[in-house]
Amino acid sequence: MEQNSVGIVICDGMSVVGRFVKRSFDILCSLFGMICLSPAYLVIYIALRRQGDGPVIYRQERIGYKGKPFYILKYRTMIVDSEDDAPVLAAKCDERLTPVGKFLREHHLDELPQLLNVFRGEMSFVGPRPERQYFIDKIKEHNPNYDYIYLMRPGLTSLATLYNGYTDTMEKMLVRLDMDLEYLQNRSLLLDLKIIVKTVLYIVSGKKF
Repeated sequence: MEQNSVGIVICDGMSVVGRFVKRSFDILCSLFGMICLSPAYLVIYIALRRQGDGPVIYRQERIGYKGKPFYILKYRTMIVDSEDDAPVLAAKCDERLTPVGKFLREHHLDELPQLLNVFRGEMSFVGPRPERQYFIDKIKEHNPNYDYIYLMRPGLTSLATLYNGYTDTMEKMLVRLDMDLEYLQNRSLLLDLKIIVKTVLYIVSGKKF
């Protein structure tokens, strides 16, 4: 599947001031979130420890801001050694999910540790979901514009997260890239706020995305 956007020049739509405000918001709100959600962290920790089949936190290398690798943090939702051979795209209803992991995944609670990634500056609340180098190389075979993604910190949520569904195929990964590049050109503090509010409403209402 070839993309029509190949070869275009893309500019960041957010000003320097806007990026400063965005980063300040990330620091303050991620710290506030970790404090307020500490009881939830404790409950999830206990549930995963009682499951007794591996570590609580799952760390996986992703490529982030300016093309630098970092370790994304998640509550472990899958069985240990779920990728023995080559990287595999996670499916929405993945057979590798543990009982507790399935619940966490369905309610997006497995992403809570990423507030620490946001606080440390490795991620933002809004931005493209970070990907592994293995899949980035596959995507760039179809659309070399992926490099523009490195102009942004990866995010907890995005327009693609809300409207492109679970990214479990290459076709969806290419659609996600186009949506992320469109976000880059048009992003603003107001758009970020709308995405955050919609994400929270989706989670609270139980809407699947």
